[in-house]
Amino acid sequence: MSDSSVRPTAAQSSSTQSSSARLRPTYPQARRSDHTDDYFGETVADPYRWLEDPNSPETQAFVEAQNVLSRSVLDALPLRGELLTRLTGLWDYARRSAPWERGGRYFQFRNSGLENQNVLYVMDTPAGEGSVLLDPNTFSEDGTVSLAGLAVSPDGEWLAYAVSSGGSDWQEWRVRGVQSGTDLPERLGDSKFCLAAWLPDSSGFFYNRYDPPAEGQTYTGATLNARVWLHRLGTDMAQDEPVLERRDQPEWGFSSQVTEDGAYLVVGITHGTARENQLWVSAASGGPFAALVDEFRASYEVVGNDGPVLYVLTDETAPLGRLLAWNVETGERRELVPEGAARLDHALPVKGGFVLHTLQDASSRLTLVDRDGQRPRPVELPGLGTVNELKGRQSSAEVFVGFTSFLTPPGSYRLNLGTATLDPLWTPDLGLDLSGYEARQEFAESPDGTRVPLFIVGQTAVLDAGPAPTLLYGYGGFDISLTPTFEVSRLAWLERGGVLAVANLRGGGEYGESWHRAGTLANKQNVFDDFAACARHLAVQGYTTAAQLGIEGGSNGGLLVGATLVQSPQLIGAAVAHVGVLDMLRFQHFTIGWAWASDYGSSGTPEGYAALKQYSPLHTLKPAAYPATLLTTGDHDDRVVPAHSYKFAAQLQRDQQGGAPVLLSVQTRAGHGAGKPARLVIEEKADVYAFLFAELGEK
Repeated sequence: MSDSSVRPTAAQSSSTQSSSARLRPTYPQARRSDHTDDYFGETVADPYRWLEDPNSPETQAFVEAQNVLSRSVLDALPLRGELLTRLTGLWDYARRSAPWERGGRYFQFRNSGLENQNVLYVMDTPAGEGSVLLDPNTFSEDGTVSLAGLAVSPDGEWLAYAVSSGGSDWQEWRVRGVQSGTDLPERLGDSKFCLAAWLPDSSGFFYNRYDPPAEGQTYTGATLNARVWLHRLGTDMAQDEPVLERRDQPEWGFSSQVTEDGAYLVVGITHGTARENQLWVSAASGGPFAALVDEFRASYEVVGNDGPVLYVLTDETAPLGRLLAWNVETGERRELVPEGAARLDHALPVKGGFVLHTLQDASSRLTLVDRDGQRPRPVELPGLGTVNELKGRQSSAEVFVGFTSFLTPPGSYRLNLGTATLDPLWTPDLGLDLSGYEARQEFAESPDGTRVPLFIVGQTAVLDAGPAPTLLYGYGGFDISLTPTFEVSRLAWLERGGVLAVANLRGGGEYGESWHRAGTLANKQNVFDDFAACARHLAVQGYTTAAQLGIEGGSNGGLLVGATLVQSPQLIGAAVAHVGVLDMLRFQHFTIGWAWASDYGSSGTPEGYAALKQYSPLHTLKPAAYPATLLTTGDHDDRVVPAHSYKFAAQLQRDQQGGAPVLLSVQTRAGHGAGKPARLVIEEKADVYAFLFAELGEK
């Protein structure tokens, strides 16, 4: 790492911001109603409640007017056309996932460059040319119908795959013959949040269905009453066999898997998004379930088995994780891998042992151990980065690894279990020389003294030279870890002299369950404090100034951006929030929002309401001069309904006392982000970077 003392500090350098000279936009007038709600004796106004109905003509007129305004501003930005061209060029490089094997065949996702969706290939060998098995680009002309999940049968003869339309979480399962390349006639709808778990003889699979939404509420109605069904090939959905349901527990969710030897059906039962689940086991051939864990006290994940002995990754009494051998017949539990100094993120059983994936200060490490957890052998990775794919079978010595970093596109490797080394299998070619770039890791200090990891990426000369336009990205929730990963669009930001910073905030999973819990419920303010500490660190260390700092986040990260915008506007020059959770008093009333109460709490309880009203971005806005803000969402988002962004945009536009723009951009036929076609992603990235450079200036 270069010595930061060679750079001028924020106090020594004047800002290079090219402050926008545009006039304050004329915002569409949004009607304010007199609607109020009573929360435990307190009256709270909700003047934009009508925007919660996406089908009303008034809401649709609001969205259209906002899009007209945002397009008039964004399309006129000086760099927008250049960035669109550059992003399209950067995107155009061949990509391949790590392969995986079923029934002697190998499967792999590929993209030739600008294809809207990745294409599934089947090969005879891991590096073979193979042939197309499934091309989601043929699902629709505009690329908005996408692949939502898949599972290959144990014998490699059948592909169960789920299709999503317009970015919705709702999916329909279909079945394709691998040899024939044609689909069976069955269509299995009303499904969400599940994968297919095949029977050992490949004659059918388990999957989830929910109560279908009421008419007109496809994208807003609560998602409840999950059920596990068994579908047998060649039959209609009406003939599917119910396997598990609990009508007395409508908020329970089910995650099914069949052990590799075909002996057991294992169902993880969740309540919301908490890292706590029950664990039920039955014979895969049918029969009653036995509750291995019958309460929500910790996380339990079955990663493999040897006969009646299940290998279970858990954080029970071990916030960083440990691996157990658990006999389902006798109840005996034996610890194979104890809790260590780094988070045990995954354990893959392979022939003769396990591959352990751990996170150390938010970057990946791989270690081989024997089946008894002994004789650790570290695997040297290509650098500071992320193992984003780890694929193998416990009966096989063939293991494939995907690796990426901030400056390394995802490549695939074969792991040699004998030598604990990686042999390159596929290395993408960007056609660019990135030797002048680097990624650093530093630590900010939060107000309570917590050390918060922060990755800083850019051209070495820019990082050493002093304040530059900087984009700070964060998430901080739901046990999700932000590790070094490659996003080709970021090069369009970095090559123009921008700096990227990625913060590892409490609420995430980088340091295990204790780190996660430290950013939830009554502790949620820690997440916003950590993010503000990272912003201050970047300025104090001379990487940027407040006027040159932009912040970005999506979903729960959109909440992070909204809260920071309201709480600490003096720290930033611009904000971009994608599909944000911004109305913290109402989120639980839509689709799967009720499940987030494990992280947020709920305004339906006195303690939840007391905590949420303190930071809810929508409810803490007040008239002030706010930094330039770009809000993006999709009209088909049924994860975080677009009403969050609609209501926040209307209120922020009303409260904005400065001249900086507040824009709302709503993509049609788009959802929460999964499956979004490449062309829409490229267009949105061009908007974001043009907006940020216009507000923060160029280096």
